[in-house]
Amino acid sequence: MAGRAAEPEVIWARPERTGRGPRPAYRRADIAAAGVRIADADGIDAVSMRRVATELGCGTMSLYNYVTCKADLYELMVDAVSGEYELPDRPSGDWKADMLALARQTRGIMYRHPWLTRVMSTVYGFSPNALRYLEFCLACLAPLEVPGGTRMEVIGAVNGTVMAVVANELAMAERSRSLPWSQEQEQAVRAAYLTRELASGAYPRLAEVLARAPAAIDADEVFERTLRRVLDSFG
Repeated sequence: MAGRAAEPEVIWARPERTGRGPRPAYRRADIAAAGVRIADADGIDAVSMRRVATELGCGTMSLYNYVTCKADLYELMVDAVSGEYELPDRPSGDWKADMLALARQTRGIMYRHPWLTRVMSTVYGFSPNALRYLEFCLACLAPLEVPGGTRMEVIGAVNGTVMAVVANELAMAERSRSLPWSQEQEQAVRAAYLTRELASGAYPRLAEVLARAPAAIDADEVFERTLRRVLDSFG
C-alpha cells in the first residue's frame, strides 16, 4: 500500500499514473466513474480502494499507482459529478437569475448523488471542473459592483445554502425510509402533540405564526425564496 505523502500534494498536479511502467491502463475518469457508481448505488461508506479496484477489474495494489489515498479518490469523484453542470456560452447579464439557475443545478446534482453533501469540501474547489464552474460564476457576477473577494463570498454563500438545504431534505427522506410506519402516520401523531402544546397557551407567538402558515409547504418554493434572500443580501 502506498504510504502517506511526506508533503501536501495536489492530485491534479501529478501525472495520471505514478512510478515507472507501461502506459496507464486506466484514466482518472475511469476511476472516478467507478467510485461514483458505487456511491450512487450503495452510499459513500461503500466506497473503498478495494471496491473500486474490483469494479475496474484490477488489483487493489495496482489502483494505488493511480490514486494514493481515499481522499484523492473522493476528490476525483467530486470533480466528476461537478462536470454535470450545463453552463451556457455566456451569462445572461442578470447576475441574480444566473446564480439562482446555477443553484438549481447544484441541487439537482446533489439529489442525483446524495453522498455528495458528505464529502464536499472547499479543498476540492480548485479541481478542473470546479475551476470551470467558478470561472463561469465570476462571469455571472461581473455586473455586481463589489470587490472580487465579495464575489467569492456570494458563490460560497449560495453553495453553502444549497448544501444545507439539500442535506436536510435528504436526511429527512432517509429517516422516513428507515421508520416502520409511514411519514403521514408520524406527521399525524406529531401534529396532534403540537396542537395540544399550543393550546396550553404557553407559546402564543408560535401559535400565531403556525395559525397563519399554509397547510402544506412546497419545498421548491422555499428553496427559491431562500436563495433569493441570500442573493438580495449582496445587492
